[in-house]
Amino acid sequence: MTDEKLRLVKLLVDAMPKLTLGQLHWIQRVVAVFGGFHQYTTKKSDLFDEIVLRSFGDAMRVHHSFSVEPFSKDKFEYVLVEVLKLSGRKAALAPKGNPGHDITVDGVKISLKTQADKGIKENSLWVSKFMELGKGQWSNRPEELEDLRLQFFEHMKSYDRIFSLRTLQKAPRWKYELIEIPKELLMRAKGGSLEMKLNSRQTPKPGYCYVSDAGGQKLFDLYFDGGTERKLQIKNLEKGLCIVHAAWEFTIFNV
Repeated sequence: MTDEKLRLVKLLVDAMPKLTLGQLHWIQRVVAVFGGFHQYTTKKSDLFDEIVLRSFGDAMRVHHSFSVEPFSKDKFEYVLVEVLKLSGRKAALAPKGNPGHDITVDGVKISLKTQADKGIKENSLWVSKFMELGKGQWSNRPEELEDLRLQFFEHMKSYDRIFSLRTLQKAPRWKYELIEIPKELLMRAKGGSLEMKLNSRQTPKPGYCYVSDAGGQKLFDLYFDGGTERKLQIKNLEKGLCIVHAAWEFTIFNV
């Protein structure tokens, strides 16, 4: 047992007699969860070493000691920064409301996404809100999709890397994975085929940018979501084109 671990154990033991019965109950609940099944893996990630991997996974298990809701984006941002600091990295949250990056790690600006939809697919990614599309002319002219696509490229200038925390399975057997979406892959949308859905009832009209490789194999779609949403989605992105940095599985009963 290290000196730091001994110090923390002593602090906890000294604090226990002063706690209420209710407080002891919640502490016991978390301790019991830590004793359950868990499996954490990382694959040569430059972001997740063993300390970050374990600390992040344990933070998710604490969250699910009190909730059956998936880890939210704000928790993802906050906890990732904190566990990176534990590993000696220089990490900070972006200012609240920042339209570009969410965190900075060792000077690198990172955009963070989450995916926890009911119909999530193991091998296909969906980013339901990659960015807002509130600026520029957008009505029912197909050529307007060009400007919307340019907004997408301009937005990506404000960060260096993109990560998505995906909830693949829910209670009681939780399964999460962290995927990096390469920026250079998304930049291939420059050569994508644009189509506005003129028969849609939405105003402005939604549209697509279909992106394929040289052989015609689909890579992903950009969806310009019209109506009141006015946001950009990324659909049908093949997981095999991305980088799996880490995965967590754990079981929690009787929450």
